[in-house]
Amino acid sequence: MTTTRQVTWTEANARRIARQHLAGPAGPGSSPAAVTGAMLAAHAQVRPAAELSVALRMSGATRTDVRGALGADGGLVRTYGPRGTVHLLPAADLALWTGALSAVPPGPNPMPAEVRMTARQTDEVLAAIADALTGEELTVDELTEAIVARTGPWAGERVMEAFQDKWPRWRQVTHTAAHRGVLRFGRDRGRRVTFTNPGVVPLDGPTASAELVRRYLRAYGPATPAHYARWLAAPRAWATALFGELAADGVIEEVAFAGGPAWVAGGDTSFPREPVRGVRLLPYFDAFTIASQPRELLFPGAAGGRALARGQAGNFPVLLVDGEVAGVWHQRRAGRRIVVTVEPVGPLGAAHRRELAEQAERTGEVLEGRAELAVGQVTVGPHA
Repeated sequence: MTTTRQVTWTEANARRIARQHLAGPAGPGSSPAAVTGAMLAAHAQVRPAAELSVALRMSGATRTDVRGALGADGGLVRTYGPRGTVHLLPAADLALWTGALSAVPPGPNPMPAEVRMTARQTDEVLAAIADALTGEELTVDELTEAIVARTGPWAGERVMEAFQDKWPRWRQVTHTAAHRGVLRFGRDRGRRVTFTNPGVVPLDGPTASAELVRRYLRAYGPATPAHYARWLAAPRAWATALFGELAADGVIEEVAFAGGPAWVAGGDTSFPREPVRGVRLLPYFDAFTIASQPRELLFPGAAGGRALARGQAGNFPVLLVDGEVAGVWHQRRAGRRIVVTVEPVGPLGAAHRRELAEQAERTGEVLEGRAELAVGQVTVGPHA
């Protein structure tokens, strides 16, 4: 009779932090793409936060190093990833990601009936995007003109409510185009973004889905189908069925964690015994805070009330003390001077205060400025 492996929160958290390069920086020769791959993806709706997320996991790296990795030879791409939001992804993993994301069943269409596109219109727009962006880098306005020229004026009708403006109809399938492998961000033109066609062929859905689950569990396991569904913004029933299939095939295996069954990648049942020690400052939407579950254990007690926004993680930069969220922080820049204000939810000992000062200094280095630490109230609200 096989005994189910019992995994404690201390063990799971320590392994996640180690694999996230938060216990110590990635080894010599590691690249921004490799570090991002260990995180699976770096949330880049707030681009400076993504740069900080990746660089702080590397020894001596700065935001310039991460920016330099975006391009033909740098190994990183910026595109729409999990949850339909902008992420940095390793270019080498783009076929995997597009295959896996294309396999996720779509949720309810949030658009009003008069705004929605039919399946045929969606296919027309996706084909137009693929054609227009092949070998080109186009701004949104240029891409809109190209799509309308290939499909008709209906695609360019400004009917989508967005940021006190109206966007053209076709933009509701922007992230779908990215997930199908025909769109990613190109080089910026000043303050205007561009899109291009990465020319990637998505991996077949079942293979990609299985591999993404395996990688997710190696980075953030043990986890349940509900955790995975939340991270990916996928239907819970679909994730449950997927985990069942993968468990039957031996790709993943069950352990006991946080009072119930959870899963790890097959054979990946080794965990450190020692608890996490030390202080870290993580930026907005850091992958570790977004993906680690159960959230109430990562954000214990008062930390949950202070650092979560209606239960959602990532809207505040967070202070980690001994592997758990223990406060929030904010940085304000004026030239090279960066004031890092940290608000702990409880008292900090002398050793933690020394480490906090080191973390603030490292944050300044990554942002290519000079940090000044202040411990006090953060008055800035959550990021939308």
